[in-house]
Amino acid sequence: MNKENLKYIYGPVSSWRLGSSLGIDLLSQEAKVCSFDCIYCQLGRIIIYSTERKIYIPTEQVVEELEMLPNVKIDNITFSGRGESTLAENLGQAIKAVKTLRTEPVAVLTNSSLMDRQDVRKELNLADFVVAKLDAYSPDSFREINRPANSVEFDSVLDGLKQFRKAYTGKFALQVMFIEENKNKVAQLAYLVNYIKPDEVQINTPLRFCDVRPLSREEILNIKEYFVDKCGVTFGGKKINIISVYDIKTQKEVYPISNNETLKRRGKI
Repeated sequence: MNKENLKYIYGPVSSWRLGSSLGIDLLSQEAKVCSFDCIYCQLGRIIIYSTERKIYIPTEQVVEELEMLPNVKIDNITFSGRGESTLAENLGQAIKAVKTLRTEPVAVLTNSSLMDRQDVRKELNLADFVVAKLDAYSPDSFREINRPANSVEFDSVLDGLKQFRKAYTGKFALQVMFIEENKNKVAQLAYLVNYIKPDEVQINTPLRFCDVRPLSREEILNIKEYFVDKCGVTFGGKKINIISVYDIKTQKEVYPISNNETLKRRGKI
């Protein structure tokens, strides 16, 4: 298999949340296609702002690349890439196609912006693991940190996350990216976590190159300690699991099957 042939599949990459993760990018544009323009985004400021769902990459083309995969060890197949995954109208169809070809769990990373849409929640229900973003604690902080498209409202995002959590039977995590703008609002964010009741909270800070300074290990571990103390239980009655980006001392060694240019476009190197 020639690495140059892979346009929509990338990695595997070593992920602190997902182990050895093979990515699928259903957007795959030169510019990122997103409903947010987060101040810490490692993909830069070139953006196609959108909340419209449409097909960017036909599912058949993703299937063709999956069928070319060599025997490679991966822990998860993850829908992510250069923008917001749920903007791909064929996300649900693509998840089903992956599950017919592969046995690994399917994960989806989402910025939560379209969670208020029933069709999006229905398609995400097909995944084994959903990781949803929640960085903001108020409408003002939402506009400051995530810089959403005009039609995306903070309260709608929260309502969508709550509705999804109630119906979803897979593993559901909230990722919170801590930076200067929200590091002193831990109590407010912990309150929202207890409102939504995910299985897991992933406490992150931007360690990849971007315009925003990451918080230190000590700052993040103090935040984690607060969450461990204050966060309650899931709908299933289990304690919400709290992890942080600084917990992992050594990441898995992986051998990418995609070329460096493909990885670079998706902010992985």
